[in-house]
Amino acid sequence: MAFLRSVATTTTAIAAASAFAFSSLSPSSYSHSHSPQSHNPPNAAFPSNPNRFPLVKSFAISPSPLQMDPSPISPHPHASLLPELLTEYMVDMKCEGCVSAVRDKLQTVKGVKNVEVDLSNQVVRILGTTPVKTMTEALEQTGRKARLIGQGVPEDFLISAAVSEFKGPDIFGVVRLAQVNMELTRIEANFSGLSPGKHGWSINEFGDLTRGAASTGKIFNPVNEKNDKKPVGDLGTLDANEKGEAFYTGVKEKLRVADLIGRASVVYASEDKSEPGIAAAVIARSAGVGENYKKLCTCDGTTIWEASDRDFVTSKV
Repeated sequence: MAFLRSVATTTTAIAAASAFAFSSLSPSSYSHSHSPQSHNPPNAAFPSNPNRFPLVKSFAISPSPLQMDPSPISPHPHASLLPELLTEYMVDMKCEGCVSAVRDKLQTVKGVKNVEVDLSNQVVRILGTTPVKTMTEALEQTGRKARLIGQGVPEDFLISAAVSEFKGPDIFGVVRLAQVNMELTRIEANFSGLSPGKHGWSINEFGDLTRGAASTGKIFNPVNEKNDKKPVGDLGTLDANEKGEAFYTGVKEKLRVADLIGRASVVYASEDKSEPGIAAAVIARSAGVGENYKKLCTCDGTTIWEASDRDFVTSKV
């Protein structure tokens, strides 16, 4: 943790290093003819929010993933084996009765350690190991609209969360990545529209979707990990049920979210990853904790509650 604190005190140097890392995604760095699309935010570093809630302030030490499977990628069917994260939702609450209903429901969910509700801002903060899908379903069961607005470990990383959205027309899905510590990333994914059975999936070098998954390059592997038998970006397999739906939650060692922005998540027709994938989505920076309290879209004036379910890919999976 001392190392992470030192990272926080050298923001400028890290931001410069991150910028250099992102610039190295040019074709000259790889044996591929397509360059990745740029999806990097104009500023990698965000100033600390002085109005943090107490739960964030108390979350000073990065959670260590106890009871971890020693394998490089570990799907965990039980939330208690996952590292803790802080997750923020915007929830349509109007009174103290709403607050009690939301808090009481979430406290019954396995893996939820602490719940903080701010009625004035309609924000709910959840500390625990529970997957996003489970928390979202619990909030919806209270009869209130809920939108995920942030996730991660507060204060510790310049870029702590990322997301890629598969928007069809055949395969829909969301892949969420959150940095737990400097060498561990938590991954959660939901897919629909797959053929039943096993499908390989990976993080590939480029976010170039001009030819779909075929133009995303090889499976991503950092330069310092070239000696590993399996690339760091190899995420193993998804197991789709008879409805074509697949859900994954687990962790990946040596994967850093900051290195993934502008690359692509790719799903394959089978476990064989030697052929181009059947679907791909660009990995973009996602809001961390305390970074997204907008209730109004500046592009069309739509409020967060007026947005239809079609605006949120998670409703399809």
